Amino acid sequence: MSLAWYLKRLRAMSLPEVFHRLEEQVKRRTARSRLEGWERFEPVAIESPFRLFAASLPQAEQGLICKINYAAEFALEGRYHALGRDWPKRNADNLYPETLWVLDPVSDRSWPCADLYCFDISYRHERDLGDIKYVWEINRLQFLQPLAARAFLAQDKAAIDAIERALESWFRANPPFRGLGWNSGIEVALRAISLLIVSGLVANQLSDKARARIAQILSASLFWLDRFPSRFSSANNHRIAEDAARYLICLALPSTRKTSLTLEEAAGDLEREVALQILSDGAPAEQSPTYGAFTAEFVLMCLLAGQEGPRPLSQAVLERLNRFASFVEALSDRTGHCPRIGDDDEGRVMTLSQPEPDYATNIAGLIRTVAKLETPFTGQNDLRDAWAVPSASTPTEPVPARDTFLEGGYSVLRRKIGEREVELVMDHGPLGYLSIAAHGHADALSIMLSVDGEPLFIDPGTYLYHSGGAWRDWFRSTRAHNTLTLNGQDQSTISGTFNWSSKANAQRLELKEGDAMSVYSCHDGYSGTLGLEHHRHVSLIETGLEITDFLRPVSGKPNAKTPPDCELVFQLAEGLNATQKAATVVEIKKSSYFTSNLILPPHGKIEISTGEEGFDGGWVSPAFGRLVPATRIAWRGRLNVGSDGGLTRLEIG
Repeated sequence: MSLAWYLKRLRAMSLPEVFHRLEEQVKRRTARSRLEGWERFEPVAIESPFRLFAASLPQAEQGLICKINYAAEFALEGRYHALGRDWPKRNADNLYPETLWVLDPVSDRSWPCADLYCFDISYRHERDLGDIKYVWEINRLQFLQPLAARAFLAQDKAAIDAIERALESWFRANPPFRGLGWNSGIEVALRAISLLIVSGLVANQLSDKARARIAQILSASLFWLDRFPSRFSSANNHRIAEDAARYLICLALPSTRKTSLTLEEAAGDLEREVALQILSDGAPAEQSPTYGAFTAEFVLMCLLAGQEGPRPLSQAVLERLNRFASFVEALSDRTGHCPRIGDDDEGRVMTLSQPEPDYATNIAGLIRTVAKLETPFTGQNDLRDAWAVPSASTPTEPVPARDTFLEGGYSVLRRKIGEREVELVMDHGPLGYLSIAAHGHADALSIMLSVDGEPLFIDPGTYLYHSGGAWRDWFRSTRAHNTLTLNGQDQSTISGTFNWSSKANAQRLELKEGDAMSVYSCHDGYSGTLGLEHHRHVSLIETGLEITDFLRPVSGKPNAKTPPDCELVFQLAEGLNATQKAATVVEIKKSSYFTSNLILPPHGKIEISTGEEGFDGGWVSPAFGRLVPATRIAWRGRLNVGSDGGLTRLEIG
């Protein structure tokens, strides 16, 4: 691993975190010398925390049953698809070779396997072997979930045989704590949850040997999660995943002797993290609706699994989930689509591993049913939705509808313009969560706009993580988002794949409602380098949208002698075309359905790109690992400091 990465990471740490990291390294070195194999972990009896889910599954809608059968058949055919990639198809007589767990489907190369201690495998800067996320993905064993559901519903012997073969192969290829299956807590947690689901559905159909394998993997997972928790700047959604798995394993293995962790401690840790990672106004602390949904799914599963157990989660957990559901509903357009903001790696917990573009909306709907605030949930899109039964907890109080989230940093404007229903979301929140803001983007004061439920201005997406390189930086950059860039600089400074060395602070200054609804916000991302603040006033008026961008000098800071070079960007959704019609006018069109005019400030140059060479050539990432052309409109010119600013109008036809 590079020295530069360590130095940048060190700068993001507090002194207590530095001491924690030193202690963690001592534990890792000690564990390296004490590798003892599976015999260290006894195959104790498992008590299923998923009894309620097993009781609900036979009542699932026929559409969901069909999806379960399709996903199971897909796995039985030796096929696997994730993160935009197909793994090589395997023969039915060798569905799960031990080489499968280290294969990268993109590079077609194999990562180091069980002969290496897990923390000795350097993956953050590996480029030749590929992106570690692809190898981690199949090691989550989530493809076992539809196989278990199929076997539970239909007593399918082929599905049981496949589960047992996969368990034996993974068990042999990944002894504790060697290989890639053990070097990330969130991966250990997700795999453990998959095995708990399998055991909860088909334990009585599995052989004694398979049940023993599951128990040993769970015991080893609990030991490892308890020993190496994500803390301090790493305690984001990874910590929620780890605490959720610890809680569920404690429910399932009450007799395990390989950890001092108690169920009460696991529940308390999870409850504290929920209060930190879902803000009091419902917005996700990581500044990503999909990562917020990922967090909420972990918590919701634990809430349901534990409600009949000896230590159910508190009512406050359900209330906080309900606030998150209100946040998602506020940001979603009339079709139920919640805009992507920040990172999205398509992580799921209880899943059929099928595409789910409206994941955040689906999780919000499931929360509403569990909170007893709506009629029974009918949008059964994935395996978790069979759990759409009201909670045994006391019904929560409805959260008042709102269109502004001060703590989370979002405002929503809605208006009918002519015959069109228009919704705008403005981001005036923090960069991300904790000191490294791992999953945030430099998108302060950016906007997302939809018309009649059709996205118009969008967040460009994520694309790739570890192997993304310069593309990873691009999709997090200010220039990739619908906001203003000064002198080509990012508002916040990237210092690693999941790290930032400086962070813009944004705030909403004013919100007006009524006939001239508007939001006025600013951020200080350029105050240190240019002595300037970016102010933005956004309004929905009778004819469409108005945006005014101002540059304000910061008191006590040296200001640029000349106005900075400005780039104002509007990233269009796929399928929209743009044509420059005059010096300042761009026509935006989607076949015969939609035509509008974007009128940009004078005295500048307009560039329109769609799928051209270079990062700014007009590209979006609609799903992890996918890169597709989509029109990008960029105005380049100068705005005078302290003037009335630059006015942009969108006349919505």
